Amino acid sequence: MAALIAQAVNLPSPPETIDPTAALFGEGLGLDSIDLLEIALAVTQRYGCELRSDDPDNARIFASLRNLAAHIAERRRS
Repeated sequence: MAALIAQAVNLPSPPETIDPTAALFGEGLGLDSIDLLEIALAVTQRYGCELRSDDPDNARIFASLRNLAAHIAERRRS
């Protein structure tokens, strides 16, 4: 998941340096709303799990790499 995020938003640091509990937006990785769209597209293409911008749980889903991975694991198509 870290590699997918790093590639989707062109992170300058290697994916293995992403703390799974750090915030993806703001203080953590410093991602923004455009990055969220890029991540959502990459997740949909790779895992078949659609992430919607109007989901009321987005703050929780995108709170950290760990939360995002757990959300995708719960909703992923086989």
